[in-house]
Amino acid sequence: MTFLEGIAQYLIEQELKLATAESCTAGLIISELARVPGSGQAIDCGLGVYSPEAKNRYLGVRYSTIENFGLTSEETAKEMALGALDNNHADLAVANTGVAGPDPQGDIPVGTVCFAWAFRHAEKKYLYTATRRFNGDRNDVRLAAAHHALERIPQYHQAVLEGKAPPL
Repeated sequence: MTFLEGIAQYLIEQELKLATAESCTAGLIISELARVPGSGQAIDCGLGVYSPEAKNRYLGVRYSTIENFGLTSEETAKEMALGALDNNHADLAVANTGVAGPDPQGDIPVGTVCFAWAFRHAEKKYLYTATRRFNGDRNDVRLAAAHHALERIPQYHQAVLEGKAPPL
């Protein structure tokens, strides 16, 4: 079984519906998962939200968050994930925002990606955030970020199920 097949199988077995809010990966998370036949039963939607206006309009990301923390920040990724979770029919939302390249964003180096994973379980919400730096050219960074976002789902979801994650 491939990595992507394993993630798809996990989502299906756990009866999870995924929504993504993707900035630097521009839909690659949902696209990679959709490569697996049958994975559609675990997908609600994938949103490509590059601009601050799109993040605000579709996900409710506050302009003050972007202004205070930046587009590439865990705070922005958090609001993206929660917006995707709240505005769709999903139990799980994965969001990312970052600098795929070719140029840095101010003092933020190429390859920096901020993530958020939001879960809805037993009428409560749970959230994880992380920042990673990936090597390679623009598309290498995007693919590595998409796979990282997917590979963390089972670990974080299990922590929620086992009561090891504090609710929001």
